[in-house]
Amino acid sequence: MGKQRRERTLPDNEAKAVARMLRVSPQKLNLVAQLIRGKKVATALADLQFSSKRIAKDVRKCLQSAIANAENNHELDIDDLIVAEAHVGKALVIKRMHARGRGRMSGIFKPFANLTIIVREVESKAAA
Repeated sequence: MGKQRRERTLPDNEAKAVARMLRVSPQKLNLVAQLIRGKKVATALADLQFSSKRIAKDVRKCLQSAIANAENNHELDIDDLIVAEAHVGKALVIKRMHARGRGRMSGIFKPFANLTIIVREVESKAAA
């Protein structure tokens, strides 16, 4: 009697994970997302683990969630997964005021960002 299941928008060889409201600017998050685009997931996880960026920890969690979705929900082989897409979107911006000299104020902007990671299973070339 519940609502009907929504049709899957991704192909059968892809899985996705979304991290919303990450407390970082989209520009800084995109620098970390560029590190993993097009790489195999094992390499991408290693790159994120040893990255010096603060947000790399949250990106790594999102990538691990995409891998888990691929393995558990879609029965994909995790050894053949690559990071097909990692795109960043803007979320809200919290605006605060900062007191300055001579009775003036200036703005402080605290941006948030969304991250979407799509992993794709590619057939391994070791068929010989």
